[in-house]
Amino acid sequence: MAGQALKDGRIAEMKRTTKKKAKAPAAGKRDGDCRVTRAPSERRQIAALPFRKTASGEIEVLLITSRETGRFIIPKGWPMKRLSGAEAAAKEAYEEAGVVGKVKREPIGAYSYWKRLERTFELLNVDVYALEVHEQRADWPEKGSRLLGWLRPEDAARLVDEPALITLIEKFRTK
Repeated sequence: MAGQALKDGRIAEMKRTTKKKAKAPAAGKRDGDCRVTRAPSERRQIAALPFRKTASGEIEVLLITSRETGRFIIPKGWPMKRLSGAEAAAKEAYEEAGVVGKVKREPIGAYSYWKRLERTFELLNVDVYALEVHEQRADWPEKGSRLLGWLRPEDAARLVDEPALITLIEKFRTK
């Protein structure tokens, strides 16, 4: 079932089926051979919060699963040369979920998360840009490697792990 779009309203199908994920140990400590650093990181990522309006005018947001752990996330990645943060977020949304639309030029919020690297964890900050989806393509670069689903914001907020992202999704409103 990996990589297939889930039908609307089938939130039960999106329950976690992955192994219990490793928690990041306290900063500066060793956990086996894993080194954790919490230097004041200036490394940032960008993300898109794809949304659409239903025929009844309700808002739905798109969640995808991460490729490695299967946890629920929004499309995100590293800033790209020659692209603004908004443009890079829109590109990530296309590559990871096959969605295209109009992106807001300014971030609607930010959150932090622990990025699991090969032998370390790194605390990263993520700027989030709203993306009003106009089209979901039938084919895209990462199709087949993720699950995706459209959910009401309150349902999506229950599935993500990062507290600030939960709050951002719960409070998300279009203007």
